[in-house]
Amino acid sequence: MRFMMMTTGGADAPLTPVQEREMGAFIEEMSRAGVLLATGGLDPRGKHIKSEGGKITVTDGPFSEAKEVVVGFALIEARSEEEAIELSKRFWRIVGDGEGVVQRVFGPEDAPGA
Repeated sequence: MRFMMMTTGGADAPLTPVQEREMGAFIEEMSRAGVLLATGGLDPRGKHIKSEGGKITVTDGPFSEAKEVVVGFALIEARSEEEAIELSKRFWRIVGDGEGVVQRVFGPEDAPGA
């Protein structure tokens, strides 16, 4: 099962050298195990795309309160939601204070009859 672990507001303090080493080791461990599929930071300014009544509008961001904006992500392959949550807990033990979301990612293989 794939999960998206997203970091939202509150985790914007730079990592200490110790945290950087711990995070590097954590990322390397997940990469070697084939758990980490992609990771990165996101520009909070983004673009908002809206389609309504055949009209498409594009608006420059940011849009949400700073604490709600997704600023980073990791796409992982886990055996269960519980495993994804444990990996997220490990991330937060390294980073410290902040907030995030873990959501299952559905793909074509999850379609009925697949």
